Amino acid sequence: MQAAIRFIVILGMLVSASSLVSAEESVRHGPRTIVVALDGSGDFTSIQEAIDSAQKGDTVFLKPGRYQQDVTVHSKEQVKLVGAGREQVTLLGREDVVGVLHVGKWPYGAANIEISDMTINEHGGHAVGLFNGRGVLLKRLTVNGMVFSQQVQDARIEDCTIGGSETTGVQFADSQAVLIANFIHDNDHGVNVAGKSEVRLERNIITRSLFEAVVVNDKAKAVLVSNTLVKNGGGAAFLGQSQSEVTGNVVGLNRVGFLVASSSRAQTSYNALYNSDGDYVRAGNPNQPAPELKSQSDITGDPYFVDPGHDDFRLRGDTPLLQVGTFPFLGALPPASQSSR
Repeated sequence: MQAAIRFIVILGMLVSASSLVSAEESVRHGPRTIVVALDGSGDFTSIQEAIDSAQKGDTVFLKPGRYQQDVTVHSKEQVKLVGAGREQVTLLGREDVVGVLHVGKWPYGAANIEISDMTINEHGGHAVGLFNGRGVLLKRLTVNGMVFSQQVQDARIEDCTIGGSETTGVQFADSQAVLIANFIHDNDHGVNVAGKSEVRLERNIITRSLFEAVVVNDKAKAVLVSNTLVKNGGGAAFLGQSQSEVTGNVVGLNRVGFLVASSSRAQTSYNALYNSDGDYVRAGNPNQPAPELKSQSDITGDPYFVDPGHDDFRLRGDTPLLQVGTFPFLGALPPASQSSR
């Protein structure tokens, strides 16, 4: 009997010691930084293998190089993919795969994923695809091609340069997202908000779109605040049964400012408009000028950009767009006297 009791006591001590070792191992390892380098100086040469090995809280760091690889992040939570810098790291994709970087994958998702500090070149028409995830952050990226988001909650795209898509720069389908301080350029359409998406655009510059800088369609909802939509075919189109709030934007040097369908609802205020073929146009066949849609708080006329020919869309000191309503200035960029650019 005493031998049995001694055995139970010893077994309990061993279990306790094992638990302590496991806890200590967890604390000792903690979040890791997993290094990827093409020259073999890191933990992996394959980005995908590094991502697959990552656990919650880990960071996958890419050393400088041009990676002829595609990457899919799925079934992961709280993982970061960080490059050495936009000018130093480029993802090029593979010849047999459409798209280069995918976050989320049907039927799997991904949560609280952060991608930053690299360049991503499109392949097969797509550069970045976000699918069935939540809490996805893209920041300080250069994306040459389309960013596509479908059924993603709490996406955030910040301080990115996105351009060169033959269709749309950023496309949302049934997603919730925020775009802040991005430069979106040289696409057929700049941003397309479709389905039942809810998207906020704030302090973005969208320029040189062949058609509209922003399209809000279907039953989507959008808020456009303090953006600069310039040198596009059109500033923003509000179509379908969409609902939008539009305030504090500079919409100039386009052919058309706002294109509004009768079935949509667009509440506008304190926007500056300066467009060649009309500031407000009613969608139809053909489209018709609709000056009655103009808000009383709108400002019309030259915004006095510093150098729009060279994409310097800061406001000059003599601009009429300072201290308008509750805005210290209209548009995405502070006046030249307040900016170091």
